[in-house]
Amino acid sequence: MKKLVLFGILVVGLLAGATGLTQAKEEALLPMAPMGDDGLYKQPWFGETFLDLREDLAEAAAEGKMLALLWEQKGCPYCKETHKVNFRHADMVDYLKENFLVLQLNMWGDREMTDFDGETLSEKEFAQKYGVLFTPTIQFFPADMAEIEGKKGMAAEAFRLPGYFRNFHLKAAFKFVKTGRYKNQNFQRYIMEQSAESGGLAE
Repeated sequence: MKKLVLFGILVVGLLAGATGLTQAKEEALLPMAPMGDDGLYKQPWFGETFLDLREDLAEAAAEGKMLALLWEQKGCPYCKETHKVNFRHADMVDYLKENFLVLQLNMWGDREMTDFDGETLSEKEFAQKYGVLFTPTIQFFPADMAEIEGKKGMAAEAFRLPGYFRNFHLKAAFKFVKTGRYKNQNFQRYIMEQSAESGGLAE
């Protein structure tokens, strides 16, 4: 499906991410997020909502942002890496805070959610409905509810990023969605374009 990242890009992201922290000086990094009672790391800038996605989408749109759902699970090593590496860089965090409402969800969680179609279900039931099979996975949704209405499951998404990626790829994915390039461009081509503009893959 064109909305999914090509498998080759996923493999590159996973292999590149296995090296751990970047070469940035330790003192330049943001503090590591604390772990919550559910075993997930909690960023202070994650959205706090009643998990009615219709309201969340409207709130994000009113602030000129887009909605992103970050799926994690207890004990997930690449979820930890996302917090330990990606979310400790101020430029990454600033971009996400300015342009997205990011909600953290537990793939095995029992919190009640309301889907865009009005269906009420638990986090784990929502994950099953949308085919979220592993963590981390990020679902991005269009800013306009009209683009979602009448669509089921993954068809409602603007884009999906499955797996762990280093900073360059992760930030590029958020930019890919925010700029609307997901509507008419393949993500792999977008990555190549961004890489060329930056003079090669960067952190």
